[in-house]
Amino acid sequence: MTVKLFEPITFKSVTLPNRIVMAPMCMFSVEQEDGQVTPFHITHYETRAVGQVGLVMLEATAILPEGRIKTTDLGIWHDTHINGLKTINARIHAHQVKSAIQLAHAGRKARTGSACYAPSQLAASDSEPTPVEMTIADIQKVIDAFKEGAIRAKAADFDIIELHAAHGYLINQFLSPLANKRIDHYGGSRENRYRFLKEIIAAVKTVWQGPIFVRISADEYDAEGNSMDDFIYFSTEMKQQGIDLIDVSTGGIAQHAKIDVFPGYQTKHAEIIKHQANIATGAVGLITEGIQAEEILKNERADLIFIGRALLKNPYWAKEAADQLEYELTAPQQYIRGWQ
Repeated sequence: MTVKLFEPITFKSVTLPNRIVMAPMCMFSVEQEDGQVTPFHITHYETRAVGQVGLVMLEATAILPEGRIKTTDLGIWHDTHINGLKTINARIHAHQVKSAIQLAHAGRKARTGSACYAPSQLAASDSEPTPVEMTIADIQKVIDAFKEGAIRAKAADFDIIELHAAHGYLINQFLSPLANKRIDHYGGSRENRYRFLKEIIAAVKTVWQGPIFVRISADEYDAEGNSMDDFIYFSTEMKQQGIDLIDVSTGGIAQHAKIDVFPGYQTKHAEIIKHQANIATGAVGLITEGIQAEEILKNERADLIFIGRALLKNPYWAKEAADQLEYELTAPQQYIRGWQ
């Protein structure tokens, strides 16, 4: 019996050794509020590479200081961030594992002690500050910052870039009619709401030739928000722009959303987008068992499995999944005695 979870998969010239991805999870562990990598980050990410995750994706990494979720976010807004990120990559690559970085701007959900920015003057919730509505110059500044972030990601030796367009952060705010009330060519129709992401992708592709993933929230849990038809439209547009995979999450934009959370609760969204937009997808959300991940892949519901909290609990989740699936996962040389 073949085990698809441990089959390699190739995106452009990058081959992942298996289908397990460490999902991007904010660690809020920068020590000097300067965006710099700390010893914690190096240990944290290398440990998952030792555990034989196929792709280690770093947390949401801010392209501008005002775009941080918190002041303890990792940053990629300055060349001084490159060396620390490069060190992380050297440690990941030493274990024959690939690396990715999630480039992000929090928009109205930024909490840095200064003004936050958004497509419209609508707060994220009743208790949060009203953002500054972005001018065309502000929009161009962010597009340029994503491009500069991609240049630095290349210099730091990442294999894959993911653009964070989910969870109510800035790109998601432009995509959603719940947060975007603009009357210019960045608002209104879904074609206009997609324009910001479209221009970011185009800018990044001028400096980055490797695979690009995009994380979206494919359910806004609000009748006034985007529908699945809208997300299929966005995903189809992204495929036409050369995006390699849609990382399918949900939620984060509607402040009063009620979400029914259960094992694999977001997988159906990944399955629909995969087949109706004809693009590779990643499934994420309470996927905790190897047999569960294998079912998703074997039934062609998604192409990659993004593991979050289960990898925080057990850095060697891949070994646990391999044992469940009766697959012999090659151990790191130093751990052979324990993995036999």
